[in-house]
Amino acid sequence: MAIKKSELYSHIWKSCNELRGGMDASQYKDYVLVLLFMKYVSDKYANKPDALIEVPQGTTYEDISNLKGDKEIGDKLNKIISKLAKANDLQGVIDQVDFNDSSKLGSGKDMQDRLSHLVAIFETPALDFSKNRIDDDDILGDTYEYLMRNFATESGKSKGQFYTPAEVSRIMAKVIKIEKTESPDQTIYDPTCGSGSLLLKAAAETDVSVSIYGQENDNATRALAVMNMWLHGVPTAEIWRGNTLAAPHFKNKEGSLKTFDFAVANPPFSYKSWKNGFDPENDVYKRFGGFGIPPVKNGDYAFLLHFIKSLKSTGKGAIILPHGVLFRGNVEAQIRRNIIQRGYVESVIGLPANLFYGTGIPACIIVINKENAQNRKGIFLINASKGFFKDGNKNRLREQDIHKIVDTFNKKVEIPKYSRMVGFKEIKEKNDFNLNIPRYIDSQEKEDLHDIEAHLKGGIPDYNINELQGYWGVYPGLKDIIFKPSQRKGYSELLIAKDKVKKFILTYPKFKKYAEETKDIFISWKKRHVGRLKSISTSDKPKKIIYNLSEDILKSFSDKKLINKYDIYQYLMNYWYDVMKDDVYIIVENGWKAEISLIKNKKGKSKGWGCELIPKKLVINRYFQKTQENIEQLAAESDKVNQREKEMTEEHGGEEGLLEEVVNDKGNITKKDLDKRIKEIKGDDEFKDELKILREYKKLLNKETKLKKEIKEAEKELDKDLYEKYKTLTEAEIKTLVVDDKWMVDLKQDIRGELDRISQRLTGRIKELAERYEETLSEINKEVGKLEEEVNAHLGKMGFEWK
Repeated sequence: MAIKKSELYSHIWKSCNELRGGMDASQYKDYVLVLLFMKYVSDKYANKPDALIEVPQGTTYEDISNLKGDKEIGDKLNKIISKLAKANDLQGVIDQVDFNDSSKLGSGKDMQDRLSHLVAIFETPALDFSKNRIDDDDILGDTYEYLMRNFATESGKSKGQFYTPAEVSRIMAKVIKIEKTESPDQTIYDPTCGSGSLLLKAAAETDVSVSIYGQENDNATRALAVMNMWLHGVPTAEIWRGNTLAAPHFKNKEGSLKTFDFAVANPPFSYKSWKNGFDPENDVYKRFGGFGIPPVKNGDYAFLLHFIKSLKSTGKGAIILPHGVLFRGNVEAQIRRNIIQRGYVESVIGLPANLFYGTGIPACIIVINKENAQNRKGIFLINASKGFFKDGNKNRLREQDIHKIVDTFNKKVEIPKYSRMVGFKEIKEKNDFNLNIPRYIDSQEKEDLHDIEAHLKGGIPDYNINELQGYWGVYPGLKDIIFKPSQRKGYSELLIAKDKVKKFILTYPKFKKYAEETKDIFISWKKRHVGRLKSISTSDKPKKIIYNLSEDILKSFSDKKLINKYDIYQYLMNYWYDVMKDDVYIIVENGWKAEISLIKNKKGKSKGWGCELIPKKLVINRYFQKTQENIEQLAAESDKVNQREKEMTEEHGGEEGLLEEVVNDKGNITKKDLDKRIKEIKGDDEFKDELKILREYKKLLNKETKLKKEIKEAEKELDKDLYEKYKTLTEAEIKTLVVDDKWMVDLKQDIRGELDRISQRLTGRIKELAERYEETLSEINKEVGKLEEEVNAHLGKMGFEWK
């Protein structure tokens, strides 16, 4: 069976990581990514005239593969890579790493084996770059992204900063509005570009090929960025090595800083050596004039001021900085005030802690927009610190978190506890230009306080019941059926037993109506897209398909009360990444075909056959349901017999039990031991009870054996019929099985699950309140008194007196 794209990347990483040995991941990544580059250019450009990259004779990946097992594999690899680098002006880029370095790769047989295995990893047929890319989220991009993320995770503190998490990059790309670019003359810049992933994510947002500029201080990381640009079809990108603060490369003819239409950056946090190589007091580029000189041991504002200076008068940019820049005092407070007063800051987006590699501290995205800065009246703040999921030892943004942040920013919509437009007057007069987000947005959940009077006198506080108004508005009349006013004002009592609340709500007509309305929304969305999904062809782009699906489902559920539209969006995106994306890639690459392939175990032995696109259960459910039901019925009978065997063993298999003599050391009873014992005691009246039990157990074993044989034969026949059916499936049948029976059924179950969660939240809260105030203090005291009397009575009988 062909390997899934999603499994391919993890397979490559696992294989690479196993060969890493004791080498630091930050170094090992260079070896792996150079080989990935060589594989890509070989597949894509070898033996093609006028290709973007010249692949000289003797430098294809086939030539590299031929080195496996060669005693001089390291030295010969260096020569092949050097030859291709020289032919394409890539010297100092792809030939930076030494494949003959015994201090990192071992020596002799150790190096020979390690490099041979590493070369073999990229030989898998699934990793074929010869075809045109399906979209910018293709096999190459996915492989590169997966490897980079894992290398960053493994590289440890300070060494993983070459990589900005893709989810954060996507937010930054969208908030600078680069998608509105109209001319290839427009530019985007990253002063601390690392591996270049942030630049590429931003550039991918527009259909126009914008001009890309980047600078990176680390030589190996700069080489990585150049390779990244070539791998993503942007060889014209200008990526230079150098200290951006001390020696910025991009300048105008007269020596001033070159300015750009867009900029993105993720500079090193709180960099202590930022002043190395230049005198900020006499900065020839005038980056600090009118703002202030950042602290000697903290370069956050140095990078921010360089970033601002590098933008055109209408330029837009997004930069990642630690939260401290929002509230730290002294000279940084002065610089922050001067930046705010100029109106440059359009928005601040607070992110969850522990997102970035090399640090766990929380960070923020500061959106700089110089266009009409003088007319800006305030700053739009977003507190997105609570939206994430755990991924190993790091936090990661979910698809719904990304979409919510971008939607909120674009629409400048104020959401309680999440976002707010804050006027300059409040920032200046009430907070002295402190931008610490919690000052303006209280994201803390309301504390669930206990009501003392309710604990003393009983009843459920009305304010607790009214907090569920969102439900009462959707299910009119439900509150008055569940609760009744108590004799005390401000308190109510349950009209039905607490353990029957859930069943009552589920059968309530208004709840049923709400459930049907929700179902209808999904059905309408399904009808709009099923036809399009069934028309997927080899010319389609998966990225565009999921974009249309996801945006429409978000819009469809946007006005449905009690349902968070972003939760529904996340269900679809989860399903896309878990299942649907692989399916769509298969269809786009191969068409609507039910291709059968052998399944092998880890040892390479056959485990049968299967179809990646259409699992067997789908075909069984549609065409062989009665056969499957018969097999399940036989299995149920077999289980019943087996259960009876266990009961008899438990009852009679112990010491001096009637089955004691036939229970082996493993606690099992075999037919052989039964026959032997029956033969021994047959005809002896002294053992007639034992004989009866032995024969009963043997009868069960025979029945179980017969049933298992019938099940095996039925399954074998079903598998044969299935195989024949797969070979005759029409394209229309395949489309029905994949779209209707697989994708839509799974998504429908997710929507149904959301309805279950809505009812569970309501019933859970009602039950919680009922149990909280179920017993009053006086009732508890009476119970305590009663128990005390019983204890004293027992003590008295024992001759003790307790006062």
